[in-house]
Amino acid sequence: MWDLFKSEALRFRGWTAALAGVNLMALAFATRVEDLAQQRIFVHTAFAVLYAGLGGLLGLYQMGSYRRSSQWLHLLHRPLPRTRIAGALCLAGVIQLVVVVALPMVLVAILQETTTARVVDLRHWMLPVSALLVAACGYVATAFCTLRGPLHAIAALPLLWWLPFSNAYGFGMLAVELLVLGWLVLLLLDAFRPDPAARPRGAGAVVLALSLQMGAYALVMLLFVGLEMIWIAQGSQPGNTATPPAGGHNEVAKLDPRGRMLAALAGSQHPEAALLREQIEHADPESMPLPLPALPQRHELSNFRLAEFNDSRRHVRWVFSHDDMRLHGYRLTDGIRHGMLGVGEAQSAFPSPVAPVWVRRVSLDEDPWLTSGDTLYKFAMETQQVMPRIRVEPGEVVAAVGVVGQSTAVISDQALYFYRGKRLEPGELLTARIRIPMPGKVGDLRSLELVELADGYLAAFVYSARSGGPTGTVPFLALLRTHDDGRIETINRRALRFDYPALYRYRAWWISPALHAVRETARNLFAPPLPLDATDPAPMPQGMRILAAMLALLSLAIAAWRTSATALSLRARLMWITGCGLGGLPALLSLWLMVPPRVRG
Repeated sequence: MWDLFKSEALRFRGWTAALAGVNLMALAFATRVEDLAQQRIFVHTAFAVLYAGLGGLLGLYQMGSYRRSSQWLHLLHRPLPRTRIAGALCLAGVIQLVVVVALPMVLVAILQETTTARVVDLRHWMLPVSALLVAACGYVATAFCTLRGPLHAIAALPLLWWLPFSNAYGFGMLAVELLVLGWLVLLLLDAFRPDPAARPRGAGAVVLALSLQMGAYALVMLLFVGLEMIWIAQGSQPGNTATPPAGGHNEVAKLDPRGRMLAALAGSQHPEAALLREQIEHADPESMPLPLPALPQRHELSNFRLAEFNDSRRHVRWVFSHDDMRLHGYRLTDGIRHGMLGVGEAQSAFPSPVAPVWVRRVSLDEDPWLTSGDTLYKFAMETQQVMPRIRVEPGEVVAAVGVVGQSTAVISDQALYFYRGKRLEPGELLTARIRIPMPGKVGDLRSLELVELADGYLAAFVYSARSGGPTGTVPFLALLRTHDDGRIETINRRALRFDYPALYRYRAWWISPALHAVRETARNLFAPPLPLDATDPAPMPQGMRILAAMLALLSLAIAAWRTSATALSLRARLMWITGCGLGGLPALLSLWLMVPPRVRG
C-alpha cells in the first residue's frame, strides 16, 4: 500500500508544485489589496467553488486514467484488499490538495498574523480546513462519477449542493463538510470493485439508492428552474412583468415608499383616513434598510455582515475579533496597529459579535452605530470610546436602524422602537418613546415605511418577503399609527393576493414530501435557528396534499409493476415498493437507474 501511495503522490508532483505556487501568489496578491479573512460569505463561496473544481479535475483525471479495462484490472489484481487500494489512491489525491489548497492559505494566514496588524482569529485558521474539505469533496465526487458512469453521477449532485445551501456556520459547517465527505467516500468505496458498473448490494445499495433519490429530486428542482426561465422569457412571470398582477404582493413591492403607504391606507374605514392620506401625500416617507442580512454569529467561518468600519477622522479601520470580543484598529495610511476597543471606559468585552449598522447619514464624519445582541452602541470618534446607547427588550436582537425626522427608529426581531435623541450621561441609555410589536414575523417583512406626524408616527408594514415559496406568510399590508401618549392603533390591515399559483409555491414539497423533509433537515443540520429567519408559513392548500398523495400512489403502483420484471427477491421488492411510495417520483427514477429488468432467455 505504501509503494502505491508513494508512486501516486510522486505522479502529480510537478502539477502540484505549480498549482500551489499559483495559488500562493494569487492569495498573497489579493490579501495585499483586501483583507480576505474579513470578506463576506459570497467571496469565500467563490473561492470554495474554485477549490472544489480543482479537486474535481484531479479526481476526474486520476480515476479516468485507471478506468480503462486493462489499467483497472491491473490496479485491482494486487495482493491488497480493494479498500486499501482505494485508500492509497485517495490519500495520495488528498495530499495533493493539502499542498495546492490548504498550505498556501496557511502560509498567507501566518504572514498576515506575523507581519500585519490585521485580525486573525481561530475561525480564520479554520478556513484552510474548510477549503481542504470542500476540495476533497469535489475530488471524491468526480472520482465516484468516473467509476460509476454518468447515469449514477446524479448521486453526488445533492451532496455537493448541500455545501453552499446549508444553513450551518462556524464549526457546524465543518461538521457538515465532514459528513458530506464521509458519505461520498462510502459511495466511492462501493464503486471501487472489479466491475464498477455492477449493481451494488447490501449497505452499498442503500447508500447509493438514497443518494440517487435525492439526486433525482435535485434534478427535478433544476427542471423547474428551467421552466421558470421559459416563463420569464414569455413575459408572464408575475415578478418580471411590466404590469404586475393587480392586488398582489409584487404590485406593492414595485411602488415607491409613498405609494406603499397609500396602498396600506387604501380601503381604510378609519375616521381620520382622509387626513392621513393628505399627510402621506405631502410627506417624504423614510424606508428602513430591508431586507435584513443575517446577524453575525460567534466563530462563523465567513461573515454574514461586514465586521469592520472606518474612523474617517483618524483614518483608522476597526475590525471585530471573535476571539477576545473586542475591536482592533490599524491605521489605513501605514497599516500600523492603533489600539483596541471594548465597551465603555472599562473596555469590557462585547456580549455578542459586533457589526456596523447602516444609517442614512448627512456626512461620513458622523459617529457610526454598532449593533451587538440586544444593544445598539455609538462609537464616538472624538473620545475613541464605544458606549451603549439603546437597548431593546430582553430576548430581542437589534436588526436595523433608521432615521425618521428628529427620531431614531430601531427594528428588533420582534418590535419597532422610536427614540428621540438627547445628551446622555456616561452609562445612560435612551428610553424608547414608543414600542410597536411587529404585526408579523420579521422573516416575512419585505418593506417598512415611516412618517413622523405632529402627534406620533405612521408605520406601513409589507409582509411578503417569502410569499413565492412554502415558508412565506399570507401576504398583507398593515398601517399602524402611534400617539405621543403611548396609544397604538391599527389604521388598516389589508390582505394581498398570492401572485404565484400554489403549484409553483409548493413545487419543492408536492414532488416528494418525504425528500423535502430530508432536504430541510439536512439544510438546518448543525444550524441553530437565527432570529431574523422566523416566518409564519401560510396554511398549505388541501389540493397540494391531494396531489402529493396521488403522485405517491402512482409511484407505488409503477414500482410494483417494475419490480415484478426484475430479479429482486420478495424482500427487496417490498423495500423498493415502500421506498417509492414514500419518496415519490424521484425514488421511482432511482429504481429505474439501479435495478435493470430481468434478462429473459
